[in-house]
Amino acid sequence: MVGLKPSDVPPPLGVKMASAGAAACIADIVTFPLDTAKVRLQIQGEKKAVEGIRYRGVFGTISTMIRTEGPKSLYNGLVAGLQRQVCFASIRIGLYDNVKNFYTGGKDNPSVLVRILAGCTTGAMAVSFAQPTDVVKVRFQAQMNLDGVARRYSGTMQAYKHIFQNEGLRGLWKGTLPNITRNALVNCTELVTYDLIKETILNHNLMSDNLPCHFVSAFGAGFVTTVIASPVDVVKTRYMNSPPGQYKSAINCAWTMLTKEGPTAFYKGFVPSFLRLGSWNIVMFVSFEQIKRAMMVTKKRIEAA
Repeated sequence: MVGLKPSDVPPPLGVKMASAGAAACIADIVTFPLDTAKVRLQIQGEKKAVEGIRYRGVFGTISTMIRTEGPKSLYNGLVAGLQRQVCFASIRIGLYDNVKNFYTGGKDNPSVLVRILAGCTTGAMAVSFAQPTDVVKVRFQAQMNLDGVARRYSGTMQAYKHIFQNEGLRGLWKGTLPNITRNALVNCTELVTYDLIKETILNHNLMSDNLPCHFVSAFGAGFVTTVIASPVDVVKTRYMNSPPGQYKSAINCAWTMLTKEGPTAFYKGFVPSFLRLGSWNIVMFVSFEQIKRAMMVTKKRIEAA
């Protein structure tokens, strides 16, 4: 199980969901500038650039944004991002062990196929519920804070209202299919890879179940996930950020990218994606473990009182 020793008593579902949501919010706060840089690099080439501004690499993008828009621009969309994680991570991570147990009928040592199926299931469930928050987050991150450049949205709630009024419910759930595809890939790769790496380390007594083990497992999971999910992530970002009518569908968006920019367009923003996913996984899994343990200790104290 994610974040548990075999001898541990599994925490209740509510504890796992709350721990996952809180840990994901912490990870988002720490890594959000990398995510914003990734979005800016992914949409570069999609539309006419502001004169004199071009992003080169993750740290170059961050430097350019600070110089031209100020440090606050790195956290554009943070409110929607935290809303997303409260809804999203609590489902995709918090429900993972329970769904895995459901598919195995409660048996130990589930197969890789069962783990993949559980990861895909919780990833798809989370996207279906939290998609509007992701749409608003991406659009804020893509929005430039420059004099003379029109801003699409002035606040998070105004963005939800504006999208609903101008694009309807379909606008709030825009890009759901590529996002379900992307997050099913991310979730099953991230959680299954973390599970397998950690299990291998512990079974071969390479490390004990502590911070170094969590670090290595999370870093490996982040790299593998980035390689597999990056093409879908780029398409998802561009499609969700696009104004009505620019692309007919997510598939049309992918085809346009391929024909106009070539196959390398699908790996735009790969370095910030990897830096973000690697660091996000490390912060999230370590935080998840500590918050979950603290909540279990508090629960036992309350029950004993």
